Amino acid sequence: MPGDRPVRILLHGIEGRMGRVVLAMAESMPDRTVVAAGMDWVLPTGPRSCPVFPDAALFQASGIAVDVVIDFSHPSLLAALLAMCTDLSLPVVVATTGLSPEHVRMVDEAAAAIPILRSANLSLGINLMKSLSVRAARLLAEDFDIEIVEAHHRRKLDAPSGTALLLADAIRDSLGGDIPYVLDRHAERRPRDRREIGIQAVRGGGIVGEHTVMFAGEEEILEIRHAALTRDVFARGALQAARFLAGKPAGLYSMDDLVRELSDRD
Repeated sequence: MPGDRPVRILLHGIEGRMGRVVLAMAESMPDRTVVAAGMDWVLPTGPRSCPVFPDAALFQASGIAVDVVIDFSHPSLLAALLAMCTDLSLPVVVATTGLSPEHVRMVDEAAAAIPILRSANLSLGINLMKSLSVRAARLLAEDFDIEIVEAHHRRKLDAPSGTALLLADAIRDSLGGDIPYVLDRHAERRPRDRREIGIQAVRGGGIVGEHTVMFAGEEEILEIRHAALTRDVFARGALQAARFLAGKPAGLYSMDDLVRELSDRD
């Protein structure tokens, strides 16, 4: 932590839906979330409480001091952002979804030089759900089928969601890996294999985000469900992650580390 002063945040993707929510919430949390500068490939459509730069070079030339970056932009901008953060030794919270394996590799390599927290979902509730799902999988996987259903608004581009994959990856890793994901059953006419995880995506209306992990047995069904009521939950998580990451040594962090620190503090 940078002493008693507010954590200064550069918000990458300030003109996106999540960027606007993070900015509004940051303005009500001056003790840790003052936004010192914004950066986006889209110029602002109205006045902003901080300067907005169209590219990394112009931000670097501005000389504005920040403590941490929150990234809610687009995967195509990740390489340039990581290069800038590495040059300036800036921690970065990578909250952009739809990352490819190559993007993940970039993040892993940059984490050798700077602190990075990468998460497909910054909600504390979702990360607790992940922990509960892993525990349930270890107890039930031998006799229960595992299915994940996610629902989002009609404008979401990637499917399945990054959060659904976050949950599936955590469950698969806890079971030793080598478990296939089945994303589309309509083309497959076969009984369900015991060793697979089904992932289904629903798109419609203004659904912020709903995720259900189902453990289906012969005699009973267990469902672990999370519903985001507003995007504020992700903004709050991003700002908590920024405060957590400021001042940390180089390395790759996750929301699990933040949850663990909050638990230890209590």
